[in-house]
Parts: sequence; C-alpha cells; structure tokens
Amino acid sequence: MEERRWHRFYDEGVPASIDFENAPLPRFLERSAAEHGDATALVFANRRLSYRQFKKEVDQFMTALAALGVEKGTKVAIQLPNLPQTAIAYYATLSLGAQAVMTNPLYVEREIEHQWNDAGCSVAVVADYLFEERVKGIRDKLPVKSYIITSIPDYLRFPLNLLARLKLKRADPPLVAKVEPGDGIHFMSELIKTTAPDPPKVNIAMDDIAVIQYTGGTTGVSKGAMLTHRNLSYNVQQLAAWFPGGRRGEGVVLAALPYFHVFGMTISMNYPVYVAAAMVLVPNPRDIPQMAKNIAKHRVALFPAVPAMLNAINNTPGVGALDFTSLTCCFSGGAPLTTDVLEEFEKLTEARILEGYGLTETSPVTHVNPLHGKRKIGSIGVAIPETDFKIVGLEDGITEMPRGQEGELIIKGPQVMKGYWKRPDATADVIRDGWLHTGDIAVADEEGYTFIVGRKKDMILASGYNVYPDEVDDVLMAHPAVLEAATIGVPDEKRGETVKSFIVLKDGQAATAEELKEYCRKELAAYKIPRQIEFRDELPKSTVLKILRRELREQEAAKLKARSDT
Repeated sequence: MEERRWHRFYDEGVPASIDFENAPLPRFLERSAAEHGDATALVFANRRLSYRQFKKEVDQFMTALAALGVEKGTKVAIQLPNLPQTAIAYYATLSLGAQAVMTNPLYVEREIEHQWNDAGCSVAVVADYLFEERVKGIRDKLPVKSYIITSIPDYLRFPLNLLARLKLKRADPPLVAKVEPGDGIHFMSELIKTTAPDPPKVNIAMDDIAVIQYTGGTTGVSKGAMLTHRNLSYNVQQLAAWFPGGRRGEGVVLAALPYFHVFGMTISMNYPVYVAAAMVLVPNPRDIPQMAKNIAKHRVALFPAVPAMLNAINNTPGVGALDFTSLTCCFSGGAPLTTDVLEEFEKLTEARILEGYGLTETSPVTHVNPLHGKRKIGSIGVAIPETDFKIVGLEDGITEMPRGQEGELIIKGPQVMKGYWKRPDATADVIRDGWLHTGDIAVADEEGYTFIVGRKKDMILASGYNVYPDEVDDVLMAHPAVLEAATIGVPDEKRGETVKSFIVLKDGQAATAEELKEYCRKELAAYKIPRQIEFRDELPKSTVLKILRRELREQEAAKLKARSDT
C-alpha cells in the first residue's frame, strides 16, 4: 500500500502493508489446535475446552451437519447467546463452505421470520427456550427444514449443569425449556456425542460468502451484508498486525460482546482463534457484576466492549476491590466514548482504552487508536494496515474535502463486504469505484486521525445495538390510535443513545405512552422499544410533507443544553 500520512503514527512493529495469508478462518482453528492443542480455547463457568477439544467437537458437528444435507452454500441460522455451542456451530458451518446467518436472541417472531426467509435458511441452531417461545409457533412460515436444539447448561459440568437448569427455569421469562422430539428436530449434544469426526473435505475459495450479516431491523433498511472468507480472514490478520508481539496460545479475551454482532464475532471469537487465545464466554452481557468478576478471575488481558459496558463497570458497587491488573487493553467501539467514562475506567483498571470504528459492511474494523503511541481521545484513531479512507463532499460523494472540514467518510480495503444479499441496487448505492460510503459524517486532521461528528443515516446506536427509526415508526403506525410517528435517538448517559418516539394521535383516539410501549413489545426486540414517548399535535415537515427528524433532534439538543445551563 502507498505511504499515507497516518502510517507514521503506527506503533513500532505495525506494518503499513501485510503479506496476507490466503486462508479462511477454519484453517486458523486447525493451526491453533495443531500447534497449541492443550491451550484453553473456551471458558464457560466451570467448563473449559482446549483447542484440541474445540476442534474435535467442530469436526463432529461438521460431520453431523453434512449428514443433514448441509453443504457449500447452505444457509445456517445460529440463534444463541455466547456459548461454546455458538463457536462450535459457527466454525462447523464455515468449514463446510456453508453460510452462517447470526441471529439476535432478542429477536421476536416477526424479525426472525423476515431474516430467515430473506436469507433462505434451511437449518437453524437454536437455544431450546428460544425455539419454544418464538420459533415453534411460526415454523410453517419459515424455510427451515432442520432445527438443531441446544441448551445453555449443556456445556456445564456437574453439579452446575443441574443447578443452572433449575435457576434458568425460574427466570422470567425462562431461559431453558423442554423441546419434544419430532420431525425436523435434532439435539446438538446428541449429534456431537453420537457422531465420529469424519468431516468432508471442502474446497473453500477466499471470495466465497462465509457470513450473511444483517445490519438491523426488518424494513427496507435491513440488509444482509455478504462477508466473504477473505473479508473475515483479512480483517483478523489486520487486527493481529495491529497488536504485534503477543505470544500465541497465551492470551485471554473476554467474550462479552455478542457473537451474533459483527464486532463480537470478529474481535471476541475469530481473533482469539487466530492467536490461540482463551475466550471467556459471557452469555448475558447485561450481567455487569459477573462480567467484572470474570475479568478478575480469569486474568483477562483484552476486553472488547461498547462504552455502555465500560460505564456500567465503573458504576458497579464493590468493583474497586477486584484485581484488574491482568487487563492491558480495552477495545471500544459501537458508540462514542465519553472522556469521563474513559478516564474513570483507566483509573480503575490501569488498562488502556483504544477507541475504534467499524461497520457490519467492513467485517468490521477499519480504524483504531494506537496501543502504545499517540492516542487522540474522542477520535476513532487511524486507518489500520491495508485500509484507505477519504472524507468527501456530502452532496456529490466524490470531491475530497480539505483537512479539518466535514464530509462523508468513505473506506477502501480488503475487509469491505462483497455487497448486500439480493440487493444489487443497495450495493451499487454504497460501493462506488471500490469505495464504501459509510453514511457517517467525519473530520480528519492533518495527521490522519479521524473524528466522527454525525450520521447521514438516522440509525440509532442504543447500548451498541443498531436501531432503525423507520422500523420503529412502522410498528407504531400500525397501532389503531396513531396517526404519525417519528423516532430519533437522544443522548443517554448509560446507553449512549436511547430511543425516543414522537406521536400524533388520530382525532378522537386516545393512547398512553405505556400502552404504546406494550404494543411495541409484541413486535420489536427489547432494545428497539422507545424508552421515551412524547405526544404532539403535529410533527415538523418539509415542503413535500416529509417528517424532519433533524428538527426533532435539534429541539432535543436545545432542551438538553437549556437544562445543563440552569
């Protein structure tokens, strides 16, 4: 790659160019198992799997999937929290040349139906409680032929496997369920236990699709990004180049970011596999006290996180008594990180927080602050090796802006997706002449450090989750009392942003905020439900009667400023 002004700020040993290894992710698992077979791969409560055991179970599950008809190009939905089964199912799927469709466990029936039909999933690996609560009732609306059921306690050792089952059964809603055997129903533990590891040999090309990663909700903005084996493999190698000097087989990474999210998938699963590091699995990323205890107990060194996690740990009672001396680096992304949260967390842990940037469409990482060198707080850092970027005019998307002036951030690199699944028009709209147009408004300084200042898109980032206002509005507008709805993100200390909806009711109709929230609960995942609802007589509109969310955001910002000034 040609010399760029930001390359001189790379840490010592970080190259501007990489001689990429043309190997898909499953080859890295093979290598880690061969070279570091006794090293711990997965830590889940009282259970540990070495890399040798992990690879064996991947091979067994891969063999079982092949017997069920999974082959190159088959779409396999994986709807699980962070469990050993999730990593096993993911690597078995990719090893067969099949394509993983990672599905949020919080999705409700409508969202599952959209995603699995759009992708054309014929196999689904699902947690038992999710199958009973959300999938079973819509089986006739789904293309799935084989359901592979697993349970959270399946990989726990005695007696915790029994105790956990009792505790999870009492949860509200229950997090364990009994699934009756039947046509098209298989059980993951039985498949692995009864299948000898004899997987087929599959020729995987680097430009084959590995993952169809959905960007958000179920309206027109919900698109499946086609991430190839090259995209995912090269992005992991870019990350490894960014952190030189680490010894393979010795690292420990906290896997609290959900694997169904591209950030967690790459940084908390694929990167550790590449360097043969241990993954400490956290199935519930909202259990902050347990997360903090895991960091101390398992001597975690790398903690990929969203700002809401860091802020929550800062405010957890008794956290100061825990030993965080093993923690050297926190990789923060998904939302802006405030200086107060950064400083408080670094004081608590003595770790260094690296704020970075990425997108579903970029596998995801494109920018990071240096680990040892110049860090600019509030910036997303500099473009990682083999990645180029420009700031271009918001109007034409072509004219390169002078340094220090706002424009749209566009990116080029080997981690940029192949395109959107079955959406050539949407692909052509965002990938032009090899450059991905992010929709984010940014400024780059003289040294190449980049600052995100806004979004062209209206996407809301609530606790690191993508929420699309159109989807929320569509649900609200379906309520019989609602005439108009407009949803925006408003600043929130804990979540980064929270969802707020403005409602105009039909003449003669009545509805309360709580009633509308309850209505949304049946149609939307919990993080998409408006936390705030404001009723208005009318909404701001343009001359062509388009609702102006920008004005609503400006009004909210003015109210926030007025409160802070008093």
